[in-house]
Amino acid sequence: MMNATNSIYGARSAEMESVMHALADCIRSAAAEIKEKTGMNPVEHLKYRIKAEDSMREKCRRQGLPETTESALQHIHDAIGLRVVCTFLDDVYAIRDYLRARDDLEIVNEKDYIRSVKSNGYRSLHLIVKKDGYYAEIQIRTISMDTWAALEHQIRYKKNVGNSALIFEELKRCADELASTDVSMQIIRAAINEKDGEA
Repeated sequence: MMNATNSIYGARSAEMESVMHALADCIRSAAAEIKEKTGMNPVEHLKYRIKAEDSMREKCRRQGLPETTESALQHIHDAIGLRVVCTFLDDVYAIRDYLRARDDLEIVNEKDYIRSVKSNGYRSLHLIVKKDGYYAEIQIRTISMDTWAALEHQIRYKKNVGNSALIFEELKRCADELASTDVSMQIIRAAINEKDGEA
């Protein structure tokens, strides 16, 4: 482990860890509250991390920023990252709404790549939040979106991929099919909930 004098995060690592765990607790609280109302846990799994030193330094260089603590924590907003994987589409927005309603954090930016899909088929809801003076990126997506993103990530960073145009065309097709499945699953759940309401 790097000491504070060598770390791009300086002496802030412990505070960053604390904020990261507090944000994870926010997500768990949201899931518990939604489960109490609906009877279903909206979060399939939750992952979180502090961006690795090498990755943060490389990102600073890529953005033309000095490799300093200020760059890492004030100009780049994903030193703290959380990924929330939900079961259904509605759950993504329920978690988002819960975070919006909290008065102990600020939503600085929101990018909805579910309603405004990236050209390659990528779908996810990205929030930049600020808590206790620290920025964090929270990605919220369904299981289907997460599976696709993991595959796309592996292929994008694999060298010497033959027939890349065909592969990325197929990836885009898969993304669209998975999105259609998410919508179908949401419709099925709504129909089941409606039936339960009539019972």
